[in-house]
This record gives sequence, C-alpha cells and structure tokens, in this order.
Amino acid sequence: MSLTAELSRKQEQLQQLLSPLDRIIVAFSAGVDSTVVAKAAFLARGSHALAVTAISPSLASGEKEEAIRLAELIGIPHRLISTSEFATDAYRANAPNRCFFCKTELYQLVTHSVAKEEWQNATLVNGANLDDRGDHRPGMQAASDFQVRSPLIEAGFTKDDVRDLARHWELPIWNKPAHPCLSSRVAYGVEVTEERVQKIDQAEAFLRDEFQINELRVRLEPNELARIEVPLPQIQKLTTPAALEQITRKFLQLGFQNVTLDLQGFRSGSMNSFLSLDDLQIAAQDK
Repeated sequence: MSLTAELSRKQEQLQQLLSPLDRIIVAFSAGVDSTVVAKAAFLARGSHALAVTAISPSLASGEKEEAIRLAELIGIPHRLISTSEFATDAYRANAPNRCFFCKTELYQLVTHSVAKEEWQNATLVNGANLDDRGDHRPGMQAASDFQVRSPLIEAGFTKDDVRDLARHWELPIWNKPAHPCLSSRVAYGVEVTEERVQKIDQAEAFLRDEFQINELRVRLEPNELARIEVPLPQIQKLTTPAALEQITRKFLQLGFQNVTLDLQGFRSGSMNSFLSLDDLQIAAQDK
C-alpha cells in the first residue's frame, strides 16, 4: 500500500522525532499503535531501541506470544517484565481511574528496573494517538508523571493513519481489533481480581473459537453477570437455540451467574458511558 502525501509527511515527522533520541524504550503491548511505534523506533535507532511488554493476569491469552513474534519480525530488542498491579488496593478497587495505577506500575517498573546501565538515559515512549485524547484515559496522566512521550500524537497521527502506516510497512496486525487489558471489561466499582479476568479471558476465547467472531467483549457487571458485546451483524450467530444453550452452559461453568447479550452490539469503551461528570473529574485528578 502506498502512502498519501499527507501520511508520508507524518511518517517523516515521526522519524525526525525519534532519530535524535539517544536510546528509546517502547511500551509495547502488541497492539497496532505500539507496534508502529516499535517499528519506527527501530528504523530510527536500530539496536538503541528496546520494546518492553508488561506481563500480568490482565493480558489476554496469546498477546504475550504475539508481542514476541512481532518484535522478532521488526528486529527490535525485546524484554518481558512482570507487573504487580493486582497487589495494589487502588487498582483492585476499580474506580474510574484504575488505569492510572496500572500505567504507574508499568512506568515505575521500567524506570527502576529496565532504564539502567546502557538504558539509563533512554526516552520512554508509548503508542497513544490523536484519537485517544478524546476518550477517558487516566493512563495518560501517569504517562505525563513519568515524562513518557507520545510520538504518534506529536507527529499528528490518527488511528486510521496508524493502521495505514502499519499496512504500508506490511505489519500483519495492521487490521487487528483494539484489544485493551482484560480489567477494562470489569464494571467500575466491581473489584478486579485475577479470577475474574481469567474467566473473562476464557469466555472471550470460547466465543472467538466457537463462533468465529474476532471483535467482541465479555463485560463483567455486578453480581457476576456477563454482558456479551459483538458487532450487530454477528448477533444472529449467538441467538440460535443451540448457540444460546452452548453459551449459557459454558459461561455458568466458568463462574458467571447470569449471561446477557447486549442488543446495542459491540462498542469500544462502553463501560465509560456509565461514568458521571464527577467520576471523570476525579479520574482526571493527579494522584
């Protein structure tokens, strides 16, 4: 795929932002955004760029393996680090600013355990793009606290720009659906536990494998109620008598108490629609 003149200009700007940096550490989740940043960092600085992937119970099945595969494909040095956000009371409490504590754990760990010796003066970068600024993302406050740069935002990249550049670079995940952490599926105020995110992970894997639906969410509401979101054209796959019986049986086996299908279909970040203005103001405060 060839680039438009505008996107070609943005790509050049991205490289110009990264090239002068001594060393670069990329917070690498294996999503489209961070993969493009990792590729750009490697093109700019070669072995002076490092991808770091956080491993925790909130990482969905297969994402660690995909991060390893993509890093090898790009050629960028890669490290896996284990994070302990589930040991933090504020994280488990699952207030609307939960992501702040997760990102703080990640950036703190990278700063203290990875950014030393030859990486001591490295610049930490993430994969945030312009479209992320209009969403509820308390993790951006943590990035600001640790002076993490967002080169895609600095170069003017939208989400569509990122996907187009990934396709131009022949990165196999250019059309990968957004895949935020499993904890984001738990309704605010419901405690986030390793057991809960594990059963969400298993439920989503079951739906993907059995019904061939790539983009979906299993939301965990109070009282262990599962709310399934799939794109509207895919709903019919789940509503045959056989499918309903199969899904119900599997979800009850996993530990859900009730199972529902959201007739509004898949909506990225739908949990945020329940937040009040007060919730958003509290989440935006510097903790």
